[in-house]
Amino acid sequence: MSGLRLLPKLFAALQIYSWREESGAAAQVRRQSSGAAAQHRKVNSSSLLPCQQHHAQLGPHRPASRWPPRIWQSHQQSRSYQTTTVLRSYILSPPQVNSILKANEYSFKVPEFDGKNVSSVMGFESNQLPANAPIEDRRSAATCLQTRGMLLGVFDGHAGCACAQALSERLFYYIAVSLLPHNTLCELEAAVENGRALSPILQWHKHPNDYFSREAQTLYFNSLRTYWQELIDLTSPGEIPDTREALLNAFKRLDNDISLEAQVGDPNAFLHYWVLRVAFSGATACVAHVDGSDLFIANSGDARAVLGVQEEDGSFSAHTLSNDHSAQNEEEMARIRGEHPPSERKTVIRQDRLLGLLMPLRAFGDVKFKWSIELQKGVIESGPDQLHENEHTKFIPPNYHTPPYLTAEPEITYHKLRPQDRFMVIASDGLWETLHRQEVVRIVGEYLTGVNQRQPLKVGGYKVTLGQMQGLLEERKARVSSAFEDQNSATHLIRHAVGNNEFGTVDHERLSKMLSLPEELARMYRDDITIIISQFNPHVIGAQRPEGQS
Repeated sequence: MSGLRLLPKLFAALQIYSWREESGAAAQVRRQSSGAAAQHRKVNSSSLLPCQQHHAQLGPHRPASRWPPRIWQSHQQSRSYQTTTVLRSYILSPPQVNSILKANEYSFKVPEFDGKNVSSVMGFESNQLPANAPIEDRRSAATCLQTRGMLLGVFDGHAGCACAQALSERLFYYIAVSLLPHNTLCELEAAVENGRALSPILQWHKHPNDYFSREAQTLYFNSLRTYWQELIDLTSPGEIPDTREALLNAFKRLDNDISLEAQVGDPNAFLHYWVLRVAFSGATACVAHVDGSDLFIANSGDARAVLGVQEEDGSFSAHTLSNDHSAQNEEEMARIRGEHPPSERKTVIRQDRLLGLLMPLRAFGDVKFKWSIELQKGVIESGPDQLHENEHTKFIPPNYHTPPYLTAEPEITYHKLRPQDRFMVIASDGLWETLHRQEVVRIVGEYLTGVNQRQPLKVGGYKVTLGQMQGLLEERKARVSSAFEDQNSATHLIRHAVGNNEFGTVDHERLSKMLSLPEELARMYRDDITIIISQFNPHVIGAQRPEGQS
């Protein structure tokens, strides 16, 4: 039997899922969430005006899109709501708030052997809160079965969710294959060639809501197989793959495959349109590979990874593991300007955006910033009718002279884990725009340890009466007693990100209003938030470090 006829089954054999079985309570929460969300879309909330007029009260604001408003102008004019209308008040009950916050939470604990946890990663918890409809963020987590280590990743999409969806399904395979030694790659190819069963290379840890595109699996497998065939030719027996190089090659190769698949197309009309959607949308990626005490971060874009370090006094400090690729990064700005002629110095970055349009300065997909104008026009003209109707796809960026302007090549950082490194937070920029990294680490650290670090109550520049101060202190006391009602640290962090008031405490009324905003308004106040929090095992990490190192 031909190996090609077995491709869908073989691709399925490469993976093992650890789907979480939902308990009766969890299923009930999900049903409540669906009902509550449907109800929220029918109502408005009070005293919340669009961000331009209510910026100070709602905190840090992100532009309504990673693309500037003029690209979407025709769409915005057709919206049925008016920003000057007074919105009605709608307060959700605490159970309704919880059902929304917990709808997408997931947790995984690394199995123990002989009553001991032999992994440096004890487990992880994750969650997502949409602002876009549908959500444009994606998340992935998997254990490498034929090598070692765990992969954790957050993917922040823009101009749609297609590219982020493709990354969540494909990138870990490219990384896992890049980490395989030469002999294992040869065994993999021989199994496909002879129609034999394949040994899985990944064990996925997925929430039931996390989607896999079954229609594209054969296409994805063919591209992955071509990649490992090339790796066989490029490597030698006994050669040990370098993790840094494997991450770099996996990112670049997948982005190249996304581009090539869109150019070649597919006889299947659905797949042809799908690969074009993936290529013309975009996504940033922040991926961690943890193997023992070796922690690698591969980052392309403005998602971020931060380490929570426990100090001797029990407090927590933040150690940043990745750099944002945005206009606030001077080195990144210099890199981009250095890749184009001096005549483009004033146009390549405008208004803190690439060519005045795109906020992240590295990303997958986004072929509008990578292909020549001739190639873009050729692909669009030969593409399906749906592509011709998409104004965004036909739009050519201004001052587009010397492409490519964008790359998915990751910046890779390495950190040797220490016993005091207790956890890591990987999140899309929807979190970091709302909370400072030090505040994120404090909230998570207090949640995980059950110890609340009482800091002096800060009121900023606000004038408060003694009665108001007493109310704030009583509120903080009540918050401490109820701070650990969440069973998931990522959920707890989202609660603070959305519900914190100007004094740094969760305000239920504010949280309720933010969660009850209708879909067309939610994105004006905040971005999608996706969080993965992994806990490290200090005993295992300490045993793996050479004596004398702390």
